[in-house]
Amino acid sequence: MVADKAKRSRVRKLEVMVAEVEVETHDTVTLHMFGGNDAFDYRAGQFCSIDPRQFPALERWVRYLEQTKGRREPPRAYSMASAPHEKYLSITIKEEEYDPEWTPYPPVLSPFLVRHTPPGTRLVVKGFTGPYYLRDDIVDQTDRIVHICAGSGIVPNWGIIKAALHDDLPLKHTLIYGNKTWDEIIYRDALIELAAAHPERLEIVHAISREPDATRRGDNVAVGRVSRDLIAEHLGDPSRAIVYACGPALSKWDKQRARKTGEELKPRFMETVLAALDDLGVPKKQRHYETYG
Repeated sequence: MVADKAKRSRVRKLEVMVAEVEVETHDTVTLHMFGGNDAFDYRAGQFCSIDPRQFPALERWVRYLEQTKGRREPPRAYSMASAPHEKYLSITIKEEEYDPEWTPYPPVLSPFLVRHTPPGTRLVVKGFTGPYYLRDDIVDQTDRIVHICAGSGIVPNWGIIKAALHDDLPLKHTLIYGNKTWDEIIYRDALIELAAAHPERLEIVHAISREPDATRRGDNVAVGRVSRDLIAEHLGDPSRAIVYACGPALSKWDKQRARKTGEELKPRFMETVLAALDDLGVPKKQRHYETYG
């Protein structure tokens, strides 16, 4: 894709205060943060980082992990849930689970941010960076963006969609969004409202994998995971569609365990999506993706 000519946002530390905590699902919240006189200079889809060392409540836990790991505990990156035109700087955090078979260390920051960050909490965020955003020349390349997401992978795409619709870009957005259950859909009601407000420019397709009767939720709901066939059904012309995909992928812990045990790794969401795009003939230059594991 042609390089973006816009200047990169300057990465700096910002002191913010949590103005509102919005519960999205049973284990996911959005923190809406106020920055006072600070200007939030970012592109929808980028991320900020938060250093767990700044919180006194986590000090002993962080020190223990640093001693155990033999290295400094790094900041955690969180995609922006907000768009630049919105009042607050917002991030959405899903509480990470701890399964010793999948990762050797329990999560530090996400449980704290989800369960113990009430309105009025002050914190420092460092932002903004990341190449996952719509380029300035996007309308010269396509009139269609296909978003393929799973779980909390919706977060940066949510910001991108809101920004593009607000800026009245001549683009149609199709969101293919996978979750286990209807109740685990992040921004579920907000997505319904946004699609209703922009019926010609936003199409949403839900893939629900653990509710056999999920189709009762609506005509735009499919049973099962995001698959090659589901992508093919909504992709359109693969030579024109530009894809933004975000979701879980095989982690380094998965690969290390497989090397030790000799097990054959099964593809996760992102491996499945990229294989489907290969099969459907979407050029690599028309794909943008972010992963987590």
